[in-house]
Amino acid sequence: MTTTTTTTTTTKPVIVISTFPDKDSLANTANQIVKEKLAACVNVIDITSTFFWEGKIENTPEYLALFKTTEKNKEALKERIDSTHPYDVPEIAEIMPSSLNEPYLKWLIESTSATTSSSSSTNTNTNS
Repeated sequence: MTTTTTTTTTTKPVIVISTFPDKDSLANTANQIVKEKLAACVNVIDITSTFFWEGKIENTPEYLALFKTTEKNKEALKERIDSTHPYDVPEIAEIMPSSLNEPYLKWLIESTSATTSSSSSTNTNTNS
C-alpha cells in the first residue's frame, strides 16, 4: 500500500506544464531550471499540437514538459520558463496534485531546497 501525505503551503507539490518547439530549447531550459533547483525534475513527452495561430489551423510537432516543483518555487519557475522560452506566447500552466506518495514528495521537496541532503543523491530510482 502506498502512503500519501498532507503538506504545508510551501511544500505542496506543483506541476508546471509548457510546450516547446524542439528538444534543444527544452533541454537548455530544463537543465538550467534543475540546476537552479526550481524544479526537481522535468519530464519530456513528444506530442502533436493542433491550434489556431495567425489566421490558420496548425498541426505542429512539439515537446510537452512537465516541471515538478513545490508551491514555494512555482512563481520563480514560471518566470524562468517565460524568460528563456523561444515562443512569443508560451503556454505556462500549473496543476496542483492533491496528494503524492510520501517517498516521492520527500524527494521532490529535498530536490528543490537550497540544501539537499545526502539521501536524495543516493536515490537511484525515483521514477520521476
